Formats: sequence, structure tokens, C-alpha cells
Amino acid sequence: MLYSISDFRILSLRFKHHRGFAGLSSTHAHWLTSRLRLLLLTFAQYPAMESTEIPVSASSNDVLTTMDRKPISSELYDDLVFYFKYASCAYNLVCPRPNGKHLVTPFTNPVTDIQGFVARDDERKEIVVAIRGSLSLTDFLMDGQLALVPMISPGVSVPHGTRVHSGFLVCWNSVSLEIIEIVRNQINKHDYSVVVVGHSLGGALTDFAGVSLKQHFPDRDFRLYSYGAPRTGNEIFAHFINEEFGTEAFRVVHTTDGVPTMIPAMLGYHHHGIEYWQHTDPASAESTTQCSADGEDPTCSASVPTGGINPAHVWYFGIMASTSFCY
Repeated sequence: MLYSISDFRILSLRFKHHRGFAGLSSTHAHWLTSRLRLLLLTFAQYPAMESTEIPVSASSNDVLTTMDRKPISSELYDDLVFYFKYASCAYNLVCPRPNGKHLVTPFTNPVTDIQGFVARDDERKEIVVAIRGSLSLTDFLMDGQLALVPMISPGVSVPHGTRVHSGFLVCWNSVSLEIIEIVRNQINKHDYSVVVVGHSLGGALTDFAGVSLKQHFPDRDFRLYSYGAPRTGNEIFAHFINEEFGTEAFRVVHTTDGVPTMIPAMLGYHHHGIEYWQHTDPASAESTTQCSADGEDPTCSASVPTGGINPAHVWYFGIMASTSFCY
């Protein structure tokens, strides 16, 4: 049986109308989750998309501005692909050598179903925290908790008025102490920088992990790489991330991926920068542009009406999220 994009929208529309799985029977919710899993398997059989027709809602002048921008460097593009492989590995239950590097330890919380791993790259001298994206009913329930709440997390201080996605905050807090101790142990042994990566829900949690870990280990250099991440908090939170990480935060969006815009700004949410938008396929440095540092550039992915969870969300750089780079 072949599933269509409309199957994805059954799920995505629940979130667009701010209902999550509220009102669904457990049987119906389980059915929807099963459909998504089957869709992911279906898309795994497709070749990487060779071209994407982008429906643009911005003005023609905005479109020209986007397309006239200079492409990113090949070195930066290679880095974006390299760190996506860690994010992809996080979907694997067993990953002995994430991205070919040393696995320090996996982490998980059975209640929130958040999982991932900490790896170490002794060549680049980096400690890498990778967090898995949505894959279970519990994940989707957390995704649907759209209320903006104060960011209260162990050892974290943020500006007054900061509000964040309540479900994402619960997810992060469920694994934060474990991750902090794993990273502390590695930092005590290695004078390395810290990199946090994630796709989808994992990309959203990258924001929380980055803020938390940087405040616990202020003497370390940090970089954040998120792929297909939704908005995670209000404008104060977005500006705080911009101030804390600046050009060391890389928020990547693939063509028409609908997840980054699925939680609307009208609810008080705001993206942080810096967005790197791959505006057309096939993936290359030439088809990827750096957007404005503020995070809400109307000429980049925000110009595309959200399509929810779609094939562009599953594929990045011609790689399907969950592809194993574990050996």
C-alpha cells in the first residue's frame, strides 16, 4: 500500500490547529503514529529529490533578493553535511561509532522517550551531543504542547520575559542532568569544544541543550547545528540565543520543509538565527544561502507556506534522516 502526502497532513494539521493529539482515542493516536512510521519507511525507498518547486508567498522582489545572494562556501557546506550525519545517527537504537567517531555513551529517558548520544571526535577535538527527532507517540504529544512558559531548567538563567515551548522544555529537562554530567566527565578529561546537533524535535532541543551546557561550561567553545527544527520560544529567547551563539548557531532548512514554520509566529514564537536555507535541489553549496542573522528572514524558508511534515523534512543533503553512519 502506498501512502501519500495527505497522510503526513493528517498529523501536521493537528498541530497547525494547536490540538496535538487532544481528543483522539489511544487507538486513533497509535494509528496516526504508525502511519508516520510507515511513511518514513516509504520515503526511504525514494531517491533523493532532484528538484523542488518552491511555492513562494513573498513578493517577487524578495524572491530575487534570495536568489541573488551569494552561495555559502564549500567548506561550510561540507560542515553542515558532516554534522547532519550525527543527527541522522541519533535515530538508530544502536550506533557503535557515530559518524565514524568514538561513542562516549548513549542517553535516554523512558518517560519522555528522548534519546541520543554523546560522541567524541579526537581529530577535530570536539565533544558532540546528538539528540534524536520525533519518532514515537510520546514525542508527538510533546511536540503538540504549544503553550509558552518560563524557561526553568537546572543551573540556567535567561533574560526576564523569556518564554519557551512547554513540551520541548519538559523533554530537555528529562535528560538535562544526565547529559550535563556526561559532558562534564569528558571536559574534565579533554580540552575540547562542544557541538550540539539534532534534526526535527532533536533540532529544537539543540537550543535548550546549547543554552544549558554553555552556562554550565562557560569556558568552552560551543556550536549548534539544527536541521528542520521548529520555532522553540518567543522573541526574547530567540534574541538571547543570537547573542549567546552568534555565528556559531547554524539552523538549516531544506527547501519546502514545513516543520520550521509549523508552529506559527502568531502564537508568539520567533526563530533564532542563523538560518541556512537550501532553496533548491539538488543539495550543494551553490543552492544554499545564508539568511539574516535575526532568524525570521521573510525571503528565506519563511517565504514558503508550511506544508507540515513532508518529504523535504525527511531528506537533508540527499540523506534520509535516520540513515546509519555508525561504523
